[in-house]
Amino acid sequence: MEYTILSHFDIRPGTLTLWSAVRAPGTEWKADERPLTCVHENYHRNFDATDPRPGRGRWIGTIFEMDAPFDARSVRDLVWAWHARHEGLRTTVAPTESGIGRLTCAALDVDIVHERVSEVSASAELNDYLRDTLEERLSPLVWPHVVIATVEHRDTHNFTVLVGADHSVMDAYSQVLIVTELRALYRALLDGTSLPHSDTFASPADYALVERQAAAALTTECAPTEVWRNFLSASEGRFPRFAPPIAAVEDTAGQPQTSVSRWLLTDAEIGATEEAASALGHRPTTAVFAALALASCRLSGTAEFRTIMPVATRPHKCWAESMGWFVNIVPLAIPVPGGANYRDALVATDGALRAAKPATLAPADRIFELLEVRDRPRFAVSYVDIRRLPDNEIIAGLRGRALRADSYSTDEVYFWVVRAAEGLNISARFPAGYSAAVLQRFIDEFTAILREFGEAATAELAPALMVVASQGAA
Repeated sequence: MEYTILSHFDIRPGTLTLWSAVRAPGTEWKADERPLTCVHENYHRNFDATDPRPGRGRWIGTIFEMDAPFDARSVRDLVWAWHARHEGLRTTVAPTESGIGRLTCAALDVDIVHERVSEVSASAELNDYLRDTLEERLSPLVWPHVVIATVEHRDTHNFTVLVGADHSVMDAYSQVLIVTELRALYRALLDGTSLPHSDTFASPADYALVERQAAAALTTECAPTEVWRNFLSASEGRFPRFAPPIAAVEDTAGQPQTSVSRWLLTDAEIGATEEAASALGHRPTTAVFAALALASCRLSGTAEFRTIMPVATRPHKCWAESMGWFVNIVPLAIPVPGGANYRDALVATDGALRAAKPATLAPADRIFELLEVRDRPRFAVSYVDIRRLPDNEIIAGLRGRALRADSYSTDEVYFWVVRAAEGLNISARFPAGYSAAVLQRFIDEFTAILREFGEAATAELAPALMVVASQGAA
């Protein structure tokens, strides 16, 4: 499953309808004493409430083609059932005397409205209209924080589904879960069947209680804070930048960043690398970050790969399929001195990941307050293995994509590496003025390191496999 921008997805022509939640007449928001997470609160604190396009550069979402006929009543029921299942979609914020407070409403207080947009039907028009709609309507301050679009394709008797959301109610795992969840719900509605009960859709508001308890336990001397202090002290309090350095060639303020998405290795190719790494005692995450570190150090000449790594923070299976923002960040510093090979990088990466582990569930925003950090992250690498998620293998057949808004940053470089059933994909965004060739050289070197290690391991095993095969034939 690729992680890309909407303009890189070709929406097939069709009839567009927008769907969103509203409170039913006569209902009111209820004050909710459960807190916001640290990252959620800071997100609001740094948000410009006067921005006419609140979703610009912020919204995330998912798009796929539903393999079933379009039925307006069933779609309406689908959108309602999805909101009923996930309390995170039925919560918002409001100013309070002490800052920002949470409001929630019950499932029965929600109604669903739709808007047919008959004047927009061609592919390019759909992309432009939906991008503008999501930038204008999605805000962390205005509920609903989700907009759903359907595009009915009469020639093929199916329809496209786009879910756009403000980041405060959705994270990367949520984006992937949407495809199979909405498909299962819709099929159940069409068939008149019920889905089995599940205890994996707990509220992110309940998670906020857990996160805040973890934040309250942090001190300037605790282990997670020490992890961050050591990392930032090595760079005089600054977060890492992408290396090799890439210089802007022109003023690109106001221009969208360049986005790329590449399938790098087939399932068999990356599988060979993972098996070889596993034989040495290393996980797929270690294999990926070791190749990233080695590629960076080879091309930049530096002896250490430094980045910020987003990590999932769903501490219990009750949140495994929840819609919400369950993400933290940890620092990663991987030493790769000159002359190091991939096996060396694996060992160094394993050590770096272990060193960062105490910070996994410690809210980074609170630690930055304790350390009085003034800088902000500008280079991050995310790794997600979606093969662990329910029914992930059907996503490719539905043209499923995770979406991010166009970013307009002039100094951020982000990579998303996704391990899917089809193989290994990398997505990236970087400032418009930067050289795409430099990024491509980095991606090529990263790919070559993974492929060569897998091929070498396969070649080493080939004689043994031939012996086993001949014995079996005998």
